[in-house]
Parts: sequence; C-alpha cells; structure tokens
Amino acid sequence: MSRLSRRLVQLYLGLLLYGASAALLLRAGLGLVPWDVFHQGVGERTGLSLGLVVNITGLLLLLLWWPLRERPGLGTVSNVLLVGLSLDATAALVPPVTPLAGQIPLMLGAVALNGLATGLYLSARFGAGPRDGLMTALSRVTGRSVRLVRTSIEIAVLAVGIALGGTAGAGTVVYALAIGPLAQFFLRVLARPAAGGDTGGTMDFEDRGKRGTVRLWSRRVDRDNEPSSADAG
Repeated sequence: MSRLSRRLVQLYLGLLLYGASAALLLRAGLGLVPWDVFHQGVGERTGLSLGLVVNITGLLLLLLWWPLRERPGLGTVSNVLLVGLSLDATAALVPPVTPLAGQIPLMLGAVALNGLATGLYLSARFGAGPRDGLMTALSRVTGRSVRLVRTSIEIAVLAVGIALGGTAGAGTVVYALAIGPLAQFFLRVLARPAAGGDTGGTMDFEDRGKRGTVRLWSRRVDRDNEPSSADAG
C-alpha cells in the first residue's frame, strides 16, 4: 500500500471512529464533550439529530474560515461530511445504557476510542477539522495563544449548550482531562515520516502566527516558540 493510500485509510477510519466515539459517549449518558453538549442543545431546540447538527455546525464554521483566511484541506471537508453521519449511524445501532455499571465502562471506552480516532485523522496530515481550524485562525488573528482561544471557545459552547438543554457531566470532565494525553500517545504511535524525509516523530503547529514543529514524544520544538497546546480534535 502506498504512503498516500495509508494516509487516506487513516483519515477516513479516524473520522468514522470519531463519530462513533461521540455516539457511544452519548449512549453512556454521563455527559458529552463541550462541542457535543452544544450540538445536543441545538438538536433539542430544533428537532434535528445530533449528527446532522454536527455536520451543519461544521459547515457554518467552515464558512467562517474564508474571512479569517484559513484554507481547508481534504480532512477538513471530509470531517464536515462524515463525522455526523457516523455519529447518527452508531447511535441508531447502540441503545442507551442505563445501569451505572454499564455507563462507566462505555464512557471510558468512548473517550479512549476518541483519542485513537483523533490520532488517526491528525497524523494523516490532511488538515484540521472545522472547529480546530477556527481555533488556530482566531489565535493567529488575535495574537492570543491557542490554549487561551481553545479554552475560551469550549467554555462558551459548553455554557450555551447547557442553556439549550445539552448534557454535561462526569463524561465531560473525564474527556477534558484524558483526551490530551490519549491523543498525544496515539499521535506518537501513528506518526509517519513526512514527504521531505522527516523522521515521523513530529507534527506541524501554528501559534501566535509562528510556525514550528512539535516533537511528539520528546516534547521538544524546532523553534524557540513552544506551542501552548497539542490539539487533538
């Protein structure tokens, strides 16, 4: 299998698993990730499925890229189209889990699967998803750190989502604490050499308008400006 074929498999497998993990977290019933709390709240108000709201929100966010001069990649467009479809398909197959003894393992498995999915599609290097692209664009335009911009956005969408009727809970907290280390681990495992002969242990980042390269397992950077966060999703 060629390198391009492997990257495409990683991309689409990662996006499908990402949607599936969101559906499993939904069925666990212990709280969703901040953006999905927002998506669920919008769905409660509009009657649309969670997956459809995910896709529509992704498309609207993608439109915001144009004035911010952010360029989408294949992974960006594929994210908008596939994640919501995978979410709805998985939710249709998996019934809600009610005993706490079943909810907790399902929640933990969903978070771990999300970390794997994030590592798969990010290491494929086909571009960020619409939400992460908006985050990096706003960081560049405002001069604020990626960490600050991401935190501000996620707090805002979480608050709006709760106000609209979305579900936050233990799963929201566990995801927030675990997704960074999980994504870092899977990025380290799945990273592949770049076309120019990179060793494969690096990933490009942009923070405060400066570009650099993060070394995923040594946490060293190739420029003086260390990134404020290693985003995973």
